[in-house]
Amino acid sequence: MLHRLEPQSPDALLALIKLHAADARPDKVDLGVGVYRTGQGDTPVFAAIKAAEQRLVDTQDSKSYLGPEGDMGFVNALMPYIFGTDDPAMGGRIAGMQTPGGTGAVRLALALAQKAGMMRLHMGTPSWPNHAQIIKDIGLDWTAFDHANPDGSANVDAVLAAIRGAGPGEGVLLHGCCHNPTGIDYTPDQWDAIGDAIAETGVFPIIDVAYQGLGKGMEEDASGFRSVLAKVPEAFIAYSCDKNFGMYRDRVGAFYILAGSEADGAATLEKAFSNANALARASWSMPPDHGAAAVRLILRDADLTAQWLYELDQMRARMNQVRARLAEAGTAGSVDLTPLGTQNGLFSMLPVTADQVRQLREEHAIYMAGSGRINVAGLTFDNMEKFITAIADVTG
Repeated sequence: MLHRLEPQSPDALLALIKLHAADARPDKVDLGVGVYRTGQGDTPVFAAIKAAEQRLVDTQDSKSYLGPEGDMGFVNALMPYIFGTDDPAMGGRIAGMQTPGGTGAVRLALALAQKAGMMRLHMGTPSWPNHAQIIKDIGLDWTAFDHANPDGSANVDAVLAAIRGAGPGEGVLLHGCCHNPTGIDYTPDQWDAIGDAIAETGVFPIIDVAYQGLGKGMEEDASGFRSVLAKVPEAFIAYSCDKNFGMYRDRVGAFYILAGSEADGAATLEKAFSNANALARASWSMPPDHGAAAVRLILRDADLTAQWLYELDQMRARMNQVRARLAEAGTAGSVDLTPLGTQNGLFSMLPVTADQVRQLREEHAIYMAGSGRINVAGLTFDNMEKFITAIADVTG
């Protein structure tokens, strides 16, 4: 039976990791892997996480199953940060559950939307590769619109045209902030326009929030997608703590459903949540406990919350310093680096060819995705000039 399987292409990023590891050059630069790095090139464990984990070691009295919805204390503790402190449950219209990372949340959102009758999804490209992989795997029809303009700004006209041209039973997938891979976010006015268009057409929004806090701040990064949620009757939100808590390998995520109005939403929400539970049960049965429990402890303790937010501020400040330095460099060869200064989060896209990416790797020991995506946290003040010079060399 197994001989009928077709071989699959190896993951390009995993191949890049292996190439980087095998490179003996001491000045090699890794801009491929999507994790935060300090100025010394480390991916640290947050001190707040260390403290929370020690409390778990000291106080946790069971490893029993949690159920398919996971740690609801974690799910509920996140809600004020995602939906706002005034009314995080939006009048009882929101229910959530824990997932294995943001990927699990996206998978659950798309599978549930398909089960509810969504026939087509509109997605801005370029996008995070796993988006298209999940869509293809569940057999959902989708169409692309151009997310980015050549000048490094968001192509809001394209997303508005996609929404206004969508038919009944269609959806749109939006990045909540710090767009992966481009770093190009919608402005507040653009978010308002997107929310108005969704409300007018009835298109179903699915919002992937994987990097809250890495752009301008926890509140600032939430303002755009909150403006959409305030205008629509229904939505799905996929959330990841992997980046803003540094919990990459612990796979800490959550999935939220916004349903109906305050008057009639309870029955719809209960029905949708029961279907989400059934899908989760069939997919991973129950999510892993440890990482979510650590986040819950942080968010329930004022001192640990303050420590976590300080560490997140430091992370964001370092990435913004890198972006400011690249923007200050102006043009390197044929590449204009100035747009990187107005973009947000870990990633940006450079207008380089696959051959130029190969040259950067072979001639300068600079490793980046073939698409031109770079992780700006891989740059430090020790290797930034090398990077700028190399870009100028291969594109000049």
